[in-house]
Amino acid sequence: MRLRHIEVFHAVMKAGTINGAAQVLHVSQPAVTKVLQHCEQQIGMPLFDRVKGKLHPTPEARRLFVEVEKLHQDLASIRRLAASLRVGDSERVRLVATPTLGATVVPEALTRWSKALPTARCELSTNHTREIVSALLMGEADLALSLQDPQHPSIKAEVLASGAMMALCPVGTPEAAEDGPLSAKDIRSQMVSLADSDPLGSMITASMDAPESPIESRISVQTYQMARALAESGVGMTVIDPFTSATANPALVRIRRMDPIIPVHLYLLTSAGAPLGQGAKRMVRHLGQVAREQLTSLSNGGRP
Repeated sequence: MRLRHIEVFHAVMKAGTINGAAQVLHVSQPAVTKVLQHCEQQIGMPLFDRVKGKLHPTPEARRLFVEVEKLHQDLASIRRLAASLRVGDSERVRLVATPTLGATVVPEALTRWSKALPTARCELSTNHTREIVSALLMGEADLALSLQDPQHPSIKAEVLASGAMMALCPVGTPEAAEDGPLSAKDIRSQMVSLADSDPLGSMITASMDAPESPIESRISVQTYQMARALAESGVGMTVIDPFTSATANPALVRIRRMDPIIPVHLYLLTSAGAPLGQGAKRMVRHLGQVAREQLTSLSNGGRP
């Protein structure tokens, strides 16, 4: 029996008539009759007794139907799986983000993704870029977010959003008294700096390094969230990424863009040889959308 034979036989058994089977299969009655006759010719025995225009399944047909029904259920499961794979609804996505992005961009993006794909699964973890690269290369992650391009030959880096480093100026400091861009020569308050080992931290140091106007910094931190917290507590001003800046409390700090601009990019990192599934692609769209919305809100002074 071919698959088409099985499909027509199942429809006739369920509907009880040629007409009913034709309606179920959305084909003509002659088409059903022709396939059913060909099926009986192929297996070498009749499956139905024709009595006064009605079909009566033979004992052999009833035995055959038991197995055909199992196959029909399996085919229905395959169709459902194919449909869910098309939209990524049954996919497992393994996402790794740096701690900063895991606390800022990821939560809202993951909320939207979960609503769009209610049965899809996500395994989320945070790590530093060096460990993220290792996870991608070893097949332990599908995609990752970082503010650094590792420039690795086996890692594909795609910019999802671009912004600028922002100064968080505690309320009451001279830097918080004005709006607009802030230049290094206008900084008078103590700085909470990022560690020199941090790529963005070294970029900030290079941009703000002016011998004629040295900037005092007695405190350095390892994370952007800690720098934000210290600025909010009034310990000193700091310069951090725009995504963490967007989460700062406007009642405690004034957010100003650095002048000249210190650019920063949000990178999507994937293994160059591993294409993303549909669920992962939809997550990428949400991640990029949320990141750009946060940057727009920041440029509007916190207004959406």
